[in-house]
Amino acid sequence: MNEEKTRNHVSFSELKIWNECPYKHKLVYIDKIKEFLGNEHTAFGTAIHEVCEKAVLKEISLSKKDLVECFKQSFLKEIQSLIKNNVNLNKKLIKDMKLQAEDLVTYIIPELKKEFGNYKVISAEEELHEIIDDQNKKYKGFIDLVIKTDDGKYHIIDWKTCSWGWDSRRKTDRMTTYQLVYYKHFFSKKYDIDAKNIEVYFALLKRTAKSNKAEIFKVTSGNKKVENSLKLLNKAIYNIEHGNFLKNRLSCTSGYGCEFYNTKHCSR
Repeated sequence: MNEEKTRNHVSFSELKIWNECPYKHKLVYIDKIKEFLGNEHTAFGTAIHEVCEKAVLKEISLSKKDLVECFKQSFLKEIQSLIKNNVNLNKKLIKDMKLQAEDLVTYIIPELKKEFGNYKVISAEEELHEIIDDQNKKYKGFIDLVIKTDDGKYHIIDWKTCSWGWDSRRKTDRMTTYQLVYYKHFFSKKYDIDAKNIEVYFALLKRTAKSNKAEIFKVTSGNKKVENSLKLLNKAIYNIEHGNFLKNRLSCTSGYGCEFYNTKHCSR
């Protein structure tokens, strides 16, 4: 039996890889080959996400000392895991990241208050496991933060760490924004909330920016965009279940490049 048919869910990260290259999707999700084990940036992002979650849920004090200590503990854990997996690390970058985080973590709650005023935390790390329309699979994901403001609107927020920020092209990139579009659609289904009462945002926490270290911006998520995103999701599921894994050679060296490029797993 095709192992893919035994999996009953699909995530955004999986869809993103399929959209990049169906054959890469096969290597990662069918053949279970994993070349990328993480790096300093993924470790930093994971640690900052943990601080964000605990800060909004008030699981830690909002004092700078406690926020920084939370980051350091999580960051150390991630770095130790990378070392265990024999990942080559940049010691200077790690040192710089520790210093950058000491300032960055203090922007989390103030930026939320600045953008939304009075709000109520609905959930952090909200799990989605909802049936995809006309499919026998479910969409699986975790929403970083859901809050509700006094006007009755729900606001879905996804934390992103970066260096200096995103340009306009990145902010409006189709696949980048589809992540939040899916969150909105399936959160609406999960709780039977009118999608008109849900808005979605990316919250950027900028590691090297000299000013505006935190930025929250809204992503458009109207009916047409939802429709287009679901078409892509259904197209991916159809091709995956039918074993259509064509190579997209345009993605081999584009962007950050593919870790399988010119390896024994995928030679040109």
